[in-house]
Amino acid sequence: MAAMRWNWKGLAAAAAITMAAQAATAAVPLPALGANPAEVSVSGLSAGGFAAVQLHVAYSATFKRGAGVVAGGPYYCAEGSVTNATGRCMTHSTSIPVSSLVSTTNSWAASGTIDPVSNMSGSKVYLYSGTSDNTVKQAVMDDLKTYYQSFVPAANVVYKNNIGSGHAMITDDYGGACSTTAAPYINNCGFDLAGEILTQLYGPLNPRNNGTLGGTFTEFNQSEFITGHGVAATGWIYVPQACTTTSCRVHLVLHGCKQNYTDVSDQYVRKTGYNRWADTNNIVLIYPQTSTAATNSCWDWWGYDSANYAKKSVRRWWRSRPWSIA
Repeated sequence: MAAMRWNWKGLAAAAAITMAAQAATAAVPLPALGANPAEVSVSGLSAGGFAAVQLHVAYSATFKRGAGVVAGGPYYCAEGSVTNATGRCMTHSTSIPVSSLVSTTNSWAASGTIDPVSNMSGSKVYLYSGTSDNTVKQAVMDDLKTYYQSFVPAANVVYKNNIGSGHAMITDDYGGACSTTAAPYINNCGFDLAGEILTQLYGPLNPRNNGTLGGTFTEFNQSEFITGHGVAATGWIYVPQACTTTSCRVHLVLHGCKQNYTDVSDQYVRKTGYNRWADTNNIVLIYPQTSTAATNSCWDWWGYDSANYAKKSVRRWWRSRPWSIA
């Protein structure tokens, strides 16, 4: 994926060093954060859901807390083929070879191509699929659940699949009609999906802040990590006020296709429900952004930018800097 060429691990690790929150003015370097490296997780919708799986699996030593996946699919589902991506991995027009993908995962882990699969045994997973989602069919998410059974204890997986939502991130108070599939792909279904994801990943949470948020949004410079490759010049980070003095958790939030800042402005960053939970639970949120140069503004989960999109070997393309989450 285009975004998999940049320093995903470094992005999370940058949120695990020393805190230096900054005001939301012009784009600045990604603030370094005194966060807990054992409390890093990821979630995403659609292309972002597939990307979240890839990050959780390939970088399981970094994304230790786990992943939330909305309308995504198994790791390496497309196997580098756009035909597979748009067919079996979305419409389930043919079967997904889950057992083969599990074997590939184990083989790559054994060779060091990705992190050891044993890291996933202690992580948590939240899966969501709407019954009216005709873009990524529930059968694909069913296969993702089957895939995870090889690596994550069943007790650590939640699968919510009984709400009549379309292809969208859903909330309990914002967006279009629940069953629709239309821009900005945020639907009001009377269900707080962001809260459910974060609760599964981090355990019981304090009540969310339904009022004015106390933290800071900062537009940060993504060119530290990569330029081009379908990645926007800037992304967004939300830092709760408490995290200026307290070691906090870090959660990466990946938008779906046609949902980056250019496409839908700040709706995905501000209206999907994550921030109000983060504000009262010491969770720093990082919102990376694709550019409109990316195919349909999607994260590359099928290999449109690199055949090695699902592997750690893409580090050779990163603009590196000395990270440490130790």
